[in-house]
Amino acid sequence: MTVTVTAQAYLARSIELATANVLDSGGPFGAVIVTADGLSFDGVNRVTATNDPTAHAEVTAIRRACTELGRFELSGSTLYTSCEPCPMCLASALWARVDRVVFAADRHDAASVGFDDAVFYEFFENNRPDAVLPVRQLTLDGPGAPPVLQPFTTWNRLQSRTDY
Repeated sequence: MTVTVTAQAYLARSIELATANVLDSGGPFGAVIVTADGLSFDGVNRVTATNDPTAHAEVTAIRRACTELGRFELSGSTLYTSCEPCPMCLASALWARVDRVVFAADRHDAASVGFDDAVFYEFFENNRPDAVLPVRQLTLDGPGAPPVLQPFTTWNRLQSRTDY
């Protein structure tokens, strides 16, 4: 990607949002989603302010953009963020179909002031992710147990569904 003045301005905006958010009981993270047609949507980290561990800046920017645009995908958009996104934020950008992510500080910069997401990155990179968080499939059996695929078969049969 060629760095343009516009890209630098959006990245600078994410840093300004992050800095202002610190003074408003939030975390030091800011993000801006910019759509293909140039609309922009800000987000800041509100984890501690709202007691919501998913309220990262990138996620709040994605939520705002999707809500205001009235759609659940952001194809053609760019996510500018003050710091390298954590795995949750990267996954959110993937689900939203964001085209690219541009960040300022990296995960090591964040770790140096106490925001260490290394264990989360390791969860996905490790051959033994259950060492961090056990994730197991449980088989349902016995009388009255619903078929595990029931939600999917119901979804697949529903004519009025909205595919994503």
